[in-house]
Amino acid sequence: MTDTRPHTPQDKPQHKPRPMIDLLVSILIPSVILMKFSGEEHLGASQALVLALAFPLGWGLFELIRYRKFNFIALLGVVSVFLTGGIGLLKLDPQWLAIKEAAVPGVIGLAVLISTRTRFPLIRTILYNKKVLNVDLIHDRLAERGLVEVFEERLLKATYFLAGTFFFSSVMNFIVAKWIVVSPAGTQAFNEELGRMTLVSYPMIAIPSMIMMVLILVYLWKTIHGLTGLKMEEIMVQTSDHQ
Repeated sequence: MTDTRPHTPQDKPQHKPRPMIDLLVSILIPSVILMKFSGEEHLGASQALVLALAFPLGWGLFELIRYRKFNFIALLGVVSVFLTGGIGLLKLDPQWLAIKEAAVPGVIGLAVLISTRTRFPLIRTILYNKKVLNVDLIHDRLAERGLVEVFEERLLKATYFLAGTFFFSSVMNFIVAKWIVVSPAGTQAFNEELGRMTLVSYPMIAIPSMIMMVLILVYLWKTIHGLTGLKMEEIMVQTSDHQ
């Protein structure tokens, strides 16, 4: 039976993390295309590069359009794909790829630091938000105990840790790109090296960064628990709350 009820803003689809799809579309498929289909007997260097970049670009745009919510980091990811494509198709010096790889997380790290001076610190978007933590209950308990300012100071410290995570990624991205991608842009060798760099960067950069993010979340949880006395199940948002 067809649902004829009018749709409300609450009907807007909720974003749910899909790490396996993200890994497949953004890492594995593009890497295979670049490493296996860049030869002239297959797609050729330029066509393979365009096809490989189309996957993360298309997925990023789908996420932005589907959930109709501005996401600064997702936007930077789309810009990163465009820059990588530009470097390859315009056959620029490979050193620009290393600069670009370092610049994207570096810009995020700077944005995290700068956001501490605004009304909307990015840590509230990335970690301390209502999709992850029971923010309203936490704030009420802090207010009851007169510990809001103490918590804000510790949240600021967590923000510095978060910025440090992105700066770590920036340095590692530069080192990995300089180490692996040495061939002229626009060639089959460049594409193959770009594919290898994409694969290598995941275990070398993404996983350590994720571990650092988890440690920051643990720091936040211990801080919140210590200041409010709330239990884990009270602090963390339960999945059933959004169903």
